Amino acid sequence: MEIEQEVRHDVIAFLTNVNEYVGDAGRYIHLGMTSSDMLDTALALQLVASVDVLAIQLEALIDGVRDRAREHKHTVMAGRSHGIHAEPITFGFKLAGWLAELLRHRDRLQLVRQQVAVGKISGAVGTYANIDPQVEALACEKLGLRPDTASTQVISRDRHADYVQCLALITASLERFAVEIRNLQRTDVLEVEEFFSKGQKGSSAMPHKRNPIRSERITGLARVVRGYAVAALENVALWHERDISHSSVERMMLPDVSSATHFMLAESTKLVRSLLVYPANMLRNLNCYGGVVFSQRVMLKMVEKGMLREDAYTVVQSAAHQAWNVEGGDFQSLISQDEQVKSILSEEEISSCFETDYHLRNLETIYQRLGI
Repeated sequence: MEIEQEVRHDVIAFLTNVNEYVGDAGRYIHLGMTSSDMLDTALALQLVASVDVLAIQLEALIDGVRDRAREHKHTVMAGRSHGIHAEPITFGFKLAGWLAELLRHRDRLQLVRQQVAVGKISGAVGTYANIDPQVEALACEKLGLRPDTASTQVISRDRHADYVQCLALITASLERFAVEIRNLQRTDVLEVEEFFSKGQKGSSAMPHKRNPIRSERITGLARVVRGYAVAALENVALWHERDISHSSVERMMLPDVSSATHFMLAESTKLVRSLLVYPANMLRNLNCYGGVVFSQRVMLKMVEKGMLREDAYTVVQSAAHQAWNVEGGDFQSLISQDEQVKSILSEEEISSCFETDYHLRNLETIYQRLGI
């Protein structure tokens, strides 16, 4: 500390201190090297270790999502687009989409591990002028790294930006899952809910509150990690063979994004494992307005029976909007009473349009792809 305050250079201070204790052998320490040879190679080891720790926690989340997807494979609910009811899906199907996304992140993380697992011992501007390339090769082999292909005074920061962007993408997915849970936990929806422990309180003012705090925490931290992705990209454009503008950023950025991502993965795992699911509420919401979510099925059945698609669309839309805009509206009842519909569809055919099994008949294909 005292030496660094004088020389204002961390590596020189370290080397000066070491040389005070090793005597004549100090002549060979750091010989032909530059500071970044040591710092960037050490950073590579840290990033590789970070990836390995993150991969373990990611795998725990993958296992959790896979288990819940199996559990709720046939738990029927309304699919939504634009926040509006669309067609029937299952909660397991929704989780299967999360699982597919997480499996892609597992692959990305391993590719990033390869990108950051490189060392550099090539001297002041990377030309090996004062150090043999074999020294770098031997050192990297012992450390489990590969020599950087063509370094400057530093390992190019596109590798580090790749690492940060990978974590930003992982946490963006975690945010997507958390936002979905927050939406499904809304009082007027309440299809899922974060586990609320005994003695937990949601509001200092309103005793009834059960807030999705873990999901909100994940959502907020994703913004922090995503913000660092910009800083990582800006670190790529250093002056000439290097400058030091990246160093101060990385001292904050790399520990922050690594620890934040690990924490978010752990929180997401707990969230998924303990998530409360309410199938009865899902069915209630699915069937509101008398099954308007089955509108396309009715329309296609009418087309199948010979009606022009545009005409069928108009008939079905009219009944659906009438059910939607009237309290206690019943789409199935309106369709069943419509003369145009009755002229081409039997009661059994109309009834069959409101069966969820039709929409889920290819669910097994998706599950097989994911090995669930």
